[in-house]
Amino acid sequence: MGLDLVGFSSRVLPTSVGYAADRRHSRGGAAASHGFLAWRSHPRAALKDGVVCSTEDGGRAESTLCVSAPSEDASRTGGVAADLGRDIADGITASQASSAGRKKGGRLWRRPPGGDKPARAPRRAPVRKDPQVRRVLVNNPDVNAILSGVSRESSIEECNSVLIRLEKHSDVKALDFFVWMKANGKLERNADAYRLALQAIAWKEDWRRAELLLHEMVAVSGCRLDARAFNGLMYVCAKRRLADWGTKWFHVMLEREVQPNVSTFGMLMGLYQKTGSLKEAEFAFAKMRECNVKCVNAYSAMITLYTRSRLFDKSEEVITLMKDDGVVPNMENWLVQLNAYSQQGKMEEAELVLQSMEDGGVSPNVVACNTVITGYGKVSEMQKAKEVFHRLESSGLAPDETTYRSMIEGFGRADKHQEAISYYKKLKSSGFQPNASNFYTMINLIARHDDSESAAEILRDMRAAGCQCSSIVTILVRAYGTVGRMHKVLPILQSCFYKKVLYDATSCSILVTTFVQNSLLEEALCVLREKKWKDSDFEDNLYHILICSCKEAGSYEDAVRIYSQMPESRTHPNLRICCTMIDVFSIMERFTDAETLYLELKASACVLDMIAYSVIVRMYNKAGRPEDACSVLEDMDKQKEIVPDKYLFLDMLRTYQKCGLLEKLTDTYYRILKSEVECDEAMYNCIINCCGPAIPVDELSRIFDEMIQLGHLASTVTLNVLLDIYGKAGLFNRAEKVFSMARKQGLADTISYNTIIAAYAQSGNYRSMNYFVQKMQDAGFPVSLEAYNCMLNAYGKSGQLEEFSAVLQKMRRARCDFDHYTYNIMMNIYGRKGWIEGVAYVLSELKSRGVEPDLYSYNTLIKAYGIAGMPEDAVKLMQEMRIKGINADRVTYTNLIAALQRNENFLEAVKWSLWMKQTGVVGVGARP
Repeated sequence: MGLDLVGFSSRVLPTSVGYAADRRHSRGGAAASHGFLAWRSHPRAALKDGVVCSTEDGGRAESTLCVSAPSEDASRTGGVAADLGRDIADGITASQASSAGRKKGGRLWRRPPGGDKPARAPRRAPVRKDPQVRRVLVNNPDVNAILSGVSRESSIEECNSVLIRLEKHSDVKALDFFVWMKANGKLERNADAYRLALQAIAWKEDWRRAELLLHEMVAVSGCRLDARAFNGLMYVCAKRRLADWGTKWFHVMLEREVQPNVSTFGMLMGLYQKTGSLKEAEFAFAKMRECNVKCVNAYSAMITLYTRSRLFDKSEEVITLMKDDGVVPNMENWLVQLNAYSQQGKMEEAELVLQSMEDGGVSPNVVACNTVITGYGKVSEMQKAKEVFHRLESSGLAPDETTYRSMIEGFGRADKHQEAISYYKKLKSSGFQPNASNFYTMINLIARHDDSESAAEILRDMRAAGCQCSSIVTILVRAYGTVGRMHKVLPILQSCFYKKVLYDATSCSILVTTFVQNSLLEEALCVLREKKWKDSDFEDNLYHILICSCKEAGSYEDAVRIYSQMPESRTHPNLRICCTMIDVFSIMERFTDAETLYLELKASACVLDMIAYSVIVRMYNKAGRPEDACSVLEDMDKQKEIVPDKYLFLDMLRTYQKCGLLEKLTDTYYRILKSEVECDEAMYNCIINCCGPAIPVDELSRIFDEMIQLGHLASTVTLNVLLDIYGKAGLFNRAEKVFSMARKQGLADTISYNTIIAAYAQSGNYRSMNYFVQKMQDAGFPVSLEAYNCMLNAYGKSGQLEEFSAVLQKMRRARCDFDHYTYNIMMNIYGRKGWIEGVAYVLSELKSRGVEPDLYSYNTLIKAYGIAGMPEDAVKLMQEMRIKGINADRVTYTNLIAALQRNENFLEAVKWSLWMKQTGVVGVGARP
């Protein structure tokens, strides 16, 4: 595009402005244009028979603007006006003519002015609808009247006058005439025409064309850019809230060193005020003061923006700058200053502004008084607010609805019950309606003062004002719930529109949910019984919410009562409600009821999902029935589509650990690794605690190292499990690293010391054993009975009886309470040595403490009697066990048979061997 293209094309204006004709290349032919085209080499052009032709090149192809079939008898002057009038008018009436004149075949026919035969009109280009273009319907006579006196000889002033009149009717027509002016040399140094064209283009938001036209205005037409050229663009941006484009044109002005004027800053700051563009407004305001331009509206906009942003200090700074700059406030500015002080409760300053208004000859109006009343209401100085109200009445001004509403809000904030009701009634008696804020304030005020009668009246007004039942109920329950008077809500509703509430599901749900949350179960059940709406799905969801609310509040009995009132399902039980109730019954330890619900679900058509299985597994674990939990997990495994989440995996690991199902633990562990479940700290700890004995030690070490690298903390139980596994595996270096980590993190407890002491005791490393016993004492822990037992057992089995006796002495000095394990160790060691008197002494000491021998004690005694050559006493012990109801295990029979054989009672030994086989003993007793 050359610089002489004016900046218009078919993309700029709708192509319906003119008709499109064929382009002819023969000599003397005319090339028609779509929309507007400029002329590269023809500085002058004329209208000839409806065609814009060059006046310097007679026989060559010209660019034309064909808008109608020319009349053969049209005069030069009259033809110009008529043809151009038809051009401009046809641009608007094209769509009407198209629909009205369309005949068969979709062709448009029109009779030319001077002919008898119908002539086909040139085809129009497709009409592009642009909702942003201002369009004013102009009839042909109107356009013709405007253009009747225009010709090529018309002056620039006359053309500008026509352009102004056309611009008032239609931007499209004005731009069309602007092109004609361009073709006839009417634009040279004609800045006014360019300003009108710029504003018309701005309404189309074709900013690229506006930029080109600005360039052409200077480079081609020799006009000087001033603020008025940009103000047209600013005006459109301000009207349409185009802050980005307004900012851009302002910066273009500054870049081209164009001095903005008062209108520029007024429109720009008004735009920023509407769009909340604080940073851009600050920049423009600073530039305005640099240019020494005094625009009172700009100061008002800046104060308003700061006040809205709660930047009151800066608002006051602008007010001070305004005084320093000598700017005289107008009414809007006085109001803005009042609002800035009133919003922050600085009422002395606000009164000074009000006084300044009066001193300046500006009588305070209703808006000013309302602003001051609102300010006094914010600081709860309602006596002064009343003075302003009476001052308003005494000055002959009638309070409007904002006045009354501000008084209501102020008295409500000041907790003045009767005064608020008084002004509420005045508001209604004056023919005004309370707004939503008034309703909210009054309900909260009435709730605080326990005025049920007024509350019912307010609710009826809210209903009459069109408020929905659910909104009214929400406001009511919040207000009365805040002051702890929820028990008053139901009687208030029953006195006004309770029946409406019963027919509205949303209102009922809000009401009963709030009742349940405030422990008003009877009121909630009453509403649920009396409700009139029917929606089974919504009802199930409501009951589920109520039960969950009771569960979260710990009101388990209330949850059971709500569940008991539920209507029976016609199809199948609600899975979510049943799962929640199973959880509630589990917490209440009513495991029978929980299991009954589970069996009902299992017998119904409900398909259990992952959450249901998780709840049921947890229920059986709480009931101490891990075997049943395993059975549920087996049922779950049959549903291949169920993918456990993290919490269900944790329950599965704990369940299998309690049942000792090492294979299941291993399978679950590798299933977790393959799943998409993200392992967190709880998962890592649970895997190590439960799966430690079930997976290889190297794999256990890998998962532990991974846990530490990810920054997770191991629990005390986790570290103790690792100590036990590493100790039993003989991996003492790893065990000591784990123990050192536990000590550094402060997680080592008595069990940690007991575990590592036991590991070294079992391995026969007595030095390390004693070292950790000493460390245990240094850490402030007393040597535990378990540690002493490990030491006794280790020294006794290794035959170090002196150390054995020394440990016993330490235990007696420490006044340790011996347990069964201690006595069993002593009897076992004495029995191995054949010290039957020592065994008898230990047994008597055991009984003297009121403790009876257990199975392991009898096994040890039978073995000791066999070694001491006392088989008869061993047999008597078997009889004593039967009398006490202690069932013998395989170790018992093995020790007895060995005792008989050792003393050559072979026949008796055979009998006991046969008896053992007949009884089917398969268990193995643990040796002490």
